[in-house]
Amino acid sequence: MSNGTSITEFHLLAFADTRELQLLHFWLLLGIYLAALLGNSLIITAVACDHHLHTPMYFFLLNLSLLDLGSISTTLPKAMANSLWDTTAISYLGCAAPVFLFLFFISAEYSLLTVMAYDRYVAICQPLHYGTLLGSRACVHMAAAAWGSGFLYAVLHTANTFSVPLCQGNVLHQFFCEIPHILKLACSQSYLREVGLLVVSVCLVFGCFVFIVVSYVQIFRAVLRIPSEQGQHKAFSMCLPHLIVVSLVVSTAIFAYLKPPPPPPHGWIWWCQFCTQWCLQQ
Repeated sequence: MSNGTSITEFHLLAFADTRELQLLHFWLLLGIYLAALLGNSLIITAVACDHHLHTPMYFFLLNLSLLDLGSISTTLPKAMANSLWDTTAISYLGCAAPVFLFLFFISAEYSLLTVMAYDRYVAICQPLHYGTLLGSRACVHMAAAAWGSGFLYAVLHTANTFSVPLCQGNVLHQFFCEIPHILKLACSQSYLREVGLLVVSVCLVFGCFVFIVVSYVQIFRAVLRIPSEQGQHKAFSMCLPHLIVVSLVVSTAIFAYLKPPPPPPHGWIWWCQFCTQWCLQQ
């Protein structure tokens, strides 16, 4: 295969080889998907129908539920279909579309979590200016910025990734289409442009993470100055759900993408022997 245009389909990683385990994975994934669908749908319905919940915090929560529904709907249905029908094939365009949608929803969700940290900061540290800084128009603009930044991020990465020539086969060692695994199929040195974009993205993600951490440092300092224990408990209860979601997103990303590299080809024993010999020669 000389380039990406000659590839008409990819093959994804199968969960299991036996039919019984494939069906078990199908039912497990179906249960997870239905639970996510039900939970987020209840949040969206409650916020949309209850006028008492028409506040900035719940407006951002509604957007977060929509993004969460979108992100899980781009990966699990195809994985369920593969397990049910015992197939691993996915078309070239059928791979590019989930890559774009997954990046769009995930990046917009992370941007929205950053905005929600600012919302909690203003609500606790500057309550008298809350109505001014987070009016309805400001909330709509911040939510639109989160969705727009996710769209731009997804367009850049998807266009860059699928313009890279692929000459290492068409087997992806993942159960859904993902940029790092697609880049492993790239020809030598042809993926450096996308790697550079990924480095810039990591810097932006780290910047948002620092903003969230700094916001919560200020929030905790303000909460500890609240004289009543009931007031402190109320403030912490407002921040706890957001902290849990941020912790889950960050820990999942660290586990998935920042795992330690595999040991060298000759193993750690070879490296220890090499270092010992080098020290003896000095």
